[in-house]
Amino acid sequence: MTLLIDGAFGEGGGQILRSALTLAMCTGTPIRIANIRANRKKSGLLRQHLTAVEAAAAICGAETEGANLNSTELSFIPGSIKSGDYRFSIGTAGSCTLVLQTVLPALLKANQDSNIMVSGGTHNSMSPPFHFLQRAFVPLLQKMGAKVELELNRFGFYPAGGGQITAKISAGSQLRPLHLVNRGARLKAYAESFSAGLPSHIAERELAEVKMRMSWSEDQLLLRAINPKQGPGNVLLITLEHETVTEVFTGFAELGVAAESVAKGAVLAAQKYITGNAAVGTFLTDQFLLPMALAGGGSFTATDWSQHASTNAHVIEQFLPVKISAQKIGKGMVTVKVLSNT
Repeated sequence: MTLLIDGAFGEGGGQILRSALTLAMCTGTPIRIANIRANRKKSGLLRQHLTAVEAAAAICGAETEGANLNSTELSFIPGSIKSGDYRFSIGTAGSCTLVLQTVLPALLKANQDSNIMVSGGTHNSMSPPFHFLQRAFVPLLQKMGAKVELELNRFGFYPAGGGQITAKISAGSQLRPLHLVNRGARLKAYAESFSAGLPSHIAERELAEVKMRMSWSEDQLLLRAINPKQGPGNVLLITLEHETVTEVFTGFAELGVAAESVAKGAVLAAQKYITGNAAVGTFLTDQFLLPMALAGGGSFTATDWSQHASTNAHVIEQFLPVKISAQKIGKGMVTVKVLSNT
């Protein structure tokens, strides 16, 4: 029986599509999605969303209907998940990391190891940058039993793109439930400004703003010049490494936006996390629901519960016998539980 998914539900963005594709592959459930990205300024499948569909179809031999640019409806009938060496090119600065996250859980269930390369945007303002996956997301997957290795081959900034990431995914990894009550003691805290093909003062001003607002020492402020051919572009990363969780907060240089403003946004996000006691921040909250559901359960404390997370939970519960709950237990603290119904 085909499961009908309303792409206009809740937050109404691309996450509904990506989660539905992942879960269709992992459960073998045929799906039909209507109103794809209905709540976005430009609805339908953009290049990165279409690449995610194409990647998912290649990995499980799916039959598709409506897999076209700007399409607002998609039929996806999955077959068996196949390991292999895969290469996918978005062709724009669309997010490599979101394409990879779509297919990664399925490849963990394959019968042999897989290698996947995705080219496009690696550091975009509307999606998790490569370093977030590498430092925050994948280490938690590894705690759950997954064996995944990531490598950044080339930066890809908006609007040029041209970046490339690769992943080695070991097959047969059975995800285990994970319970994250607290983040543990802080081990490291540092800021990096990666810049390519832009005046050096932009990165310097970003780091100076971090120093002023966070009262950090010079050895916590790292200037990372990269090959100008990988630009133009700039990303500021604030990394907070704790005993059980690492969080990464970002800011991206934009035309007409002062470097100080870029840094301020990243600092405010980091400070919100620092002043609380929750294990994970907003974006990890959203992204970790699906792996935990596939593991059959888990729990964690979060800084907040967004509409994005609520929408993702709704999609997940349509595929899997789980119940996802979020309960506010204090200022800046929400307990999130993924419970099995079986």
